[in-house]
Formats: sequence, C-alpha cells, structure tokens
Amino acid sequence: MKYFIRLSFLLFLILMGCKSAGNLGNSQPDFVIAFGSCDNQKLENNLWPAILKNNPNAWVWGGDNIYSDTYDMGKMALDYKTQKEEKEYMKVVNSTKVLGTWDDHDYGLNDGGEEYEMRKESQQLFLDFMDVPTNDPRREREGIYHAELFETANGSVKVIVLDTRYFRTSLTKSEIQKKRYQPNNYGEGTILGEAQWQWLESELKNSKADFNVIVTSIQLLSGEHGFETWANFPHEQDKLYSLIKSSKAKGVMVLSGDRHISEFSKKEIKGLKYPLIDFTSSGLTHVYSSFSGEPNQYRVGEVISQKSFGVVRFNFKSNSVLMSMHDENNKPLAVYTVKY
Repeated sequence: MKYFIRLSFLLFLILMGCKSAGNLGNSQPDFVIAFGSCDNQKLENNLWPAILKNNPNAWVWGGDNIYSDTYDMGKMALDYKTQKEEKEYMKVVNSTKVLGTWDDHDYGLNDGGEEYEMRKESQQLFLDFMDVPTNDPRREREGIYHAELFETANGSVKVIVLDTRYFRTSLTKSEIQKKRYQPNNYGEGTILGEAQWQWLESELKNSKADFNVIVTSIQLLSGEHGFETWANFPHEQDKLYSLIKSSKAKGVMVLSGDRHISEFSKKEIKGLKYPLIDFTSSGLTHVYSSFSGEPNQYRVGEVISQKSFGVVRFNFKSNSVLMSMHDENNKPLAVYTVKY
C-alpha cells in the first residue's frame, strides 16, 4: 500500500508539471473546496494567495480560526476583527463562499466544552465573523452547527458543519504519562448533544447530494494520540459510523483540523460500499514542526508537519474525489484519490 501511495504521488507531481493547480488529474473538477485550521491572528498566514490559485468554490474553516482563550468578549471581538480585516483573507471572503466551524481556541477555552461560561456570547461573535444574518436560525438556537447545499450543473455537494464544543461533556484525564486524555467509559458523555444528533440524522438521511462532507474540528478516526478526538467518546464514534451507513447518504467524507499536523486516515466500515476518509488539515500559521511520530492505525501515507491547507476536488462523472495538501507555493505535499 505504501508503495502504491508513493507511486501515485510521483505520478501526481509529474502531472503537476503539465497542468495548472486548478486542473489536477485528467479533467477539470466540478466543484472545489479549500479548507484549513489553526490560524493565529497574531501570526502571518502566507497561504491565502496559494489557496486562491485553486479557484475554490468554498473556503471551509476547520476550527481555531483565531486564538482567543478568554472570558473577555471585548478581547475576542478584537481578535476576530484582526483576522477578518487581514488583507489577503479579505480577498478570499470577496471571491468565494466562506463557512466553517470553531474549535477550542476560538470557542474561548482550551479543550473546552459545555463548561465554558461564555459560550452563548462567544457563539454570537463567531457568527458575526462568518457574516451569518441576524435572522438565521443559528442566531437563536444553541450551537453553531449548520448545513449548506452546493448545486452545480453536474451534481451537488452538501457540507455538514458540526459543533464539537458547545454540548461536549467532560473528558477523562489519561492515566498514561505523555497522554492528555483517555477514552470515557462506553456510553458516558456526549460530543454533539441530543438536539444536534437529531439534526445530523435528518441532514444525512434526507440528503440527495452526490457527496456529503462532514466538517468536525477534532479528528474522527485517529484516536491513539491521547489528545482530543472522537475516540475519547467511543460510543459517539460508533454512533456516527452507524449513522453514515444507515443513512445511505452518498459519498460521505470527513474534514478535520486541530492537530497542527495534516494526514489522511481511512477506515473500512462493514456494510459501507466505500472507505470512510478523514482528511485532517492543520495548521495555517503554526504547526507541530518537531513531530516525530505517533500511532494511527488508519493513517494512509505520511504525516505532513509543515504549514499547509487542504483542497478537495469533486468529479461527478467519475464519482471520485481528489484530496491534496499544499504549501505556500501551492506545491502538493500529499495527495489521495477516492472512488465512490
């Protein structure tokens, strides 16, 4: 498998010499999503020009869109203002659709969940940053979860944005040195909360889209590293696997962030006709540059520990998706193709 991945990557690099970044493979993609996470507003993000070279139809924030661990909403508002007024980011806002989720540092509390006392106020600032209208349902309900359908002449893509912060109950401290958390007892606690689970079930079961993209700030598949992950709530993880399968939604994939490294993870789920991919892209302004390895039984290829962003290209005719990570020069660092 490793040989196949490396060979595919070499062929990809050869093709890159003959084709523009927006036209990878043998045909022009029908729809393009660019995404990323971990963007400290105090640090320079030099990836925005490269991101725009991919002509994305949508930019998706994967969380930690600012770093503002605080109970001071005035400070948080200023941090969002700094990010939003960044010259190169403004070009993204003015040229494509922007949507996304939050993670802990823009939520307001490191590794925070339902215990964060300012979550209602923080939610409104996040929605302001995303230019969500005042009459949008997210302004009145708890949590920032949201779904959006993108329709093209050849097919459609549904982006389902989860909120893994607002309702998340307590984590279990790890008994193993150098690991922060360990899985809760099976059945103990929640990531999404009851209302969001009901909403997600409806969004997947009623989806007619050709592809369904689930955005979760924390990783779904990789669960052995001891940091935040769906694997800390194993019953919730299993519940999502079962829902993806039972919903019969087409072409489901996962985009995640949080980790300051980028990687592809792949899991075969019994009864699901295609592999479930978790594409982690992190981070935009700072990374785990001293990364020396960690276990991930689902990893495909190698970990990328330099600043990068992710691109997902959809081809409806071939029913396939080309996923790639890129650096500041738009050079592909890793690539993976999935046939659905």
